[in-house]
Amino acid sequence: MTATQKMIAALLPGADSWQFWLRLSVLFAAVDQAVKHLITVLMPLGTSHPVTSFFNVVHVRNRGAAFSFLADADGWQRYAFIALGICVSAGLAWILRRGVASRAEALAYALIIGGAMGNVIDRIVRGSVVDYLDFHWLGWHWPAFNIADIYLTTTALLLIMTAIGISAESPGKHTPLPDNRC
Repeated sequence: MTATQKMIAALLPGADSWQFWLRLSVLFAAVDQAVKHLITVLMPLGTSHPVTSFFNVVHVRNRGAAFSFLADADGWQRYAFIALGICVSAGLAWILRRGVASRAEALAYALIIGGAMGNVIDRIVRGSVVDYLDFHWLGWHWPAFNIADIYLTTTALLLIMTAIGISAESPGKHTPLPDNRC
């Protein structure tokens, strides 16, 4: 075991267990929901608070997907995105249960599950996703987003890294997690 692997094992006890990664995904979803709850309680819908010259905290809702894709549809998209989020999360949980190639890959799947379920909870409870991070420059605003969206974006980078063989445990090598089938 390399020094990096020992450090990761010390920081993340049980990180070779699929249950650890599912618990972590629940934590990710809980953090996302806690922040969204604070936004909905502390800020009326449609308000904006400048934080810096390029960043505002806002309270907006998105009935669609990324970049408000399908936001203006007739309402069917809510149920389609709920079903999609649940199916993707269940599929990734199954993959984690079967075993993955590295902790980076397991973390990526945990982030996807946490982010997807955070947004699914919003769609079920609120009918739309709460977005609150608004970056802008010279009057141009990036579409508002939330922590769940950061999880999903970070995941893309992690999966690309694992696909090309970059691993947090051992650069250039895949470190398989133990097979956890019962």
